[in-house]
Amino acid sequence: MAGFYGQVRDWKSGPLDDAEGELKNLSERLLSLSDEFSQMGAPAGWVGTAAEAATNKRVAVTEGMEQIVASVAAARKALMGASDGILGLSHGIKEADNLARAHGFSIGDDGTVRDVNPPQDVPEDQRDDIRRERERIQAELLDRVEQNLRRAHDIDDDLARVLGTLVCVGADTSEVTGLAAAAALGEDMGASSLLEPPTGNGTPGDNAAWWDSLSPDEQRFVIENHPGWIGNRDGIPFTARDEANQARLETEKDKLLAEAARIRAELDDNLFGGLFTNADARLEQVEEHLAAIDTIEKTLAEPGERQLLLLDFSNPRAEAAIANGNVDTADHVAVFTPGLTSNVPDSMGSYDNDMDYLNQRSVDELDKYGDGGSVATVTWIGYQAPQLSAGSLLSSESVVFDDAAKAGGAKLTSFLQGIDTARDTDAHLTALGHSYGSTTTGFALQQNTGVDEAVFFGSPGIGTGDLDDIQVPDGHATYIEAKNDAVGDFGHFGIDPSHMDGMGHASSSEARHPDDGRLLSEVTGHTSYLNDGSTSQYNMSVIVGGMDRVVEGANRGIGDVGSWPIPGTY
Repeated sequence: MAGFYGQVRDWKSGPLDDAEGELKNLSERLLSLSDEFSQMGAPAGWVGTAAEAATNKRVAVTEGMEQIVASVAAARKALMGASDGILGLSHGIKEADNLARAHGFSIGDDGTVRDVNPPQDVPEDQRDDIRRERERIQAELLDRVEQNLRRAHDIDDDLARVLGTLVCVGADTSEVTGLAAAAALGEDMGASSLLEPPTGNGTPGDNAAWWDSLSPDEQRFVIENHPGWIGNRDGIPFTARDEANQARLETEKDKLLAEAARIRAELDDNLFGGLFTNADARLEQVEEHLAAIDTIEKTLAEPGERQLLLLDFSNPRAEAAIANGNVDTADHVAVFTPGLTSNVPDSMGSYDNDMDYLNQRSVDELDKYGDGGSVATVTWIGYQAPQLSAGSLLSSESVVFDDAAKAGGAKLTSFLQGIDTARDTDAHLTALGHSYGSTTTGFALQQNTGVDEAVFFGSPGIGTGDLDDIQVPDGHATYIEAKNDAVGDFGHFGIDPSHMDGMGHASSSEARHPDDGRLLSEVTGHTSYLNDGSTSQYNMSVIVGGMDRVVEGANRGIGDVGSWPIPGTY
């Protein structure tokens, strides 16, 4: 790799364009001879040895011209592909260089990422935050270098393959007749391959770098022809993911309808129904997935801008994420993860409505008392949240275990990391977690996600008893607990957040708005935190907007006495 990255930086599409232009002129001149070659032949009535030799010579000349035309067309097409690829690659390299320069890093000609200008005189209480942010940026830069080199090798290999074949073997025109057909054959032969996304899910940095290295035409081709490549791939711009996922909805629905019909027919034809097969269980899954699509379509049809950021039918229950607003451009982005019993068919519509109201309230506060910034709120049901069914309660995904939260947390980590990675400028990013979703969020935030604020509410524990494990800036983790919310006192997954050192506390009691004095309503119990006009919703709205205007209050009750942690047990 030594030095190659520097060479790739210097690649220019101009010389390839010039060569392609010359081949284009040559190709047009050769194709202009097409009629002449097709009409060329021996005079009528000419027979004998000389006539046969003339015919053979004509065939040889024609075949030779067909090979030349095919070779020129192939070379021209390969140069066009390489030029187009270099345009995309140059954009990818520029994105990496700009990111490095903006954060005090450099990318050497050997592809090495160096921290050349770290912040100086950082206050002690900010050092961990700065360190985490620089580690996140450096990891993304390394991913971008890796993918830029992968793209460069792909361009080089494609062009070498075509030109090498033409030099060593030539174009095989034995199956075509005529110069036009030979030119078409050559174009097919010279077509560049489309670089597929990184293997597996890829890191957000890998995925962003791959996408940035594609030309606009290639990106459009992927959206239209391979939407499954990008719909759920973190690090890809959310506008593209939304377009891809919405295109997938109809395709997935047709596939599921066909599968449901097949399974029903199979069950009808089986004397024992699904007694000795898994057909019944699979049909239930398919019907759940179809119900999820119906809910998603209805939610997307609601007034206002929405984006479908996640669409996954690979698990027993469908997974999806829908945004209110544009996640690519909003100044402030909040991602809400719900908990027990959450699923797409039954929960997405109501939670999306909650997030819509939260978005509006945050914008109202920003317009009146803040910076007037824009907001996007996301309902993320991207994991298999525990259900109250017998099958769920008796499995490892039961609400009494943290397996589902850990698995969901890993996916949420990637989703959160992908938000800033996909954008030109970082958003002010807030993670909201309710109930078991707060546990999932807690596990996610034990990784470096770039999240600026965390709000946990009605939490049975955030996956740790030490707030230092939660990688958000000091003083930017907040807990909200309502009266009579027993779940908030469980302390089952780590200690009760009410008692965590360093945790901020926002009120859920009745209060007056700090500025205009309007009444904010109290919420009680476990399920009302997002009620419109409530104190808890107000507090979330100003945190999402990055405003230091929280109505504080711990709302501790008798349950918090019983949940007080015993020193040395956590």
